[in-house]
Amino acid sequence: MNRNILSEVKRIHFIGIGGSGMCPIAEILHHNGYILSGSDMNESDTLERIKSYGIKVFMGHKGENIEGSELVVYTAACKMDNPEIVAAKEKGIPCIERSVMLGLLTDRYENAIAVSGTHGKTTTTAMITQILMTAGMDPSAVIGGKLPLIGGNGRVGKSRNMVCEACEYVDTFLQLHPAVSVILNLEADHLDYFGTLENIIKSFNKFAHQTSKVLVVNGDDKEAMEAVKDVKHAEIVTFGASESNDYYLADLNEEDTACEDFTVVYKGEKLIRINLIVPGEHNMLNALAAFATCHHLGADCEAIKKALESFGGVHRRFEVLGKFEGVTVADDFAHHPTELTTTLSAAMKMGYSKVWAVFQPHTFSRTYMFLDDFAKALSIPDRVVMTDILPVREVNTYGVKIEDLESKIEGACHFNSFREIADYVMANAKENDLILTLGGGDIYKCANLIVELYKERG
Repeated sequence: MNRNILSEVKRIHFIGIGGSGMCPIAEILHHNGYILSGSDMNESDTLERIKSYGIKVFMGHKGENIEGSELVVYTAACKMDNPEIVAAKEKGIPCIERSVMLGLLTDRYENAIAVSGTHGKTTTTAMITQILMTAGMDPSAVIGGKLPLIGGNGRVGKSRNMVCEACEYVDTFLQLHPAVSVILNLEADHLDYFGTLENIIKSFNKFAHQTSKVLVVNGDDKEAMEAVKDVKHAEIVTFGASESNDYYLADLNEEDTACEDFTVVYKGEKLIRINLIVPGEHNMLNALAAFATCHHLGADCEAIKKALESFGGVHRRFEVLGKFEGVTVADDFAHHPTELTTTLSAAMKMGYSKVWAVFQPHTFSRTYMFLDDFAKALSIPDRVVMTDILPVREVNTYGVKIEDLESKIEGACHFNSFREIADYVMANAKENDLILTLGGGDIYKCANLIVELYKERG
């Protein structure tokens, strides 16, 4: 791959330009003087945002859409028989996948910060973005979820700072060569691609070796530390709950409340007290990772505190959609047993009479490989309602069924449609209950449907 291609082209075409991963990259390139065009199949808020810049957008995919382009960027979901890719290849126009473009873009920033890990990437990327903005460090950003402060999932800054997520699936993050990398945690996931935890550690090790200046690593995570143990060229800064880390948590608020209070300690010195409004111990560690990263880059402690204490979360991360008839409806992206355990444990401490978990299993491979772990996690809430397993990119060669999971959870039930689920939970949820939809697929549509039905009823 020609890593200087952005210096050699001016006109770039995006296939699927309205996608949440494509839109912020297109924004940054547009504001850097590139002439863009794009195509998409569906209208969306992100597509409207792209159109508002005067970027030419075609609805539907046709070979002639790429006319005049010198480079074509496509999403991971795009198939190679897409007429625009076919036309580009016939004309000899180079085509690259979105993750490759993100890598080329980060190369152009002196302080590119890449946030990696099995869990917490989107939240931590958003926290770092909010801190750098509050500290006047004007970052560009590519975030996996919508950050309310910027009204979207991307931002164009004028500084040499850039923040992005580094997703490990199919080794996507190996397209990145950042100055600063954050490794939040490391667990077995995406085993349909990696096969074993050892292979995941090897990939994170490669990623660590592609980082030029600083690695901010969870020092309490054995696998994360294993991934960086032979790194000599970059500085390693550790964070975590234990005092052996460079940055660690102290004076935790032990009360079972929705707030998480803690003091940040750096090498034995108490720096500042922080009171988060996002719940859960996982968010304290996400906040600490963001703190360590930004403090190391020179952000002032007071600015970091102000940013973290006003951080209300991102889209689909314990996102409260409303309260109806005394029932709170929320949605969360959790789709791995560890994420479910963390989110549901936090929900159970928030003072609700009952927590209703509405879960959509995501991929046959993950459901099959972590069946007992899912059952254990879903035994935390008061009630569990499930959908069929979402196949995503897979064929069910594992023979796993939703009934296999349902039989392991006391009182659990499942339905075939979101409407059936909505009717069931709304008929049974009482005042001061929480209905929490969970999953990495389109379960958020079920949450939105419940909200709509409550509004109609109200």
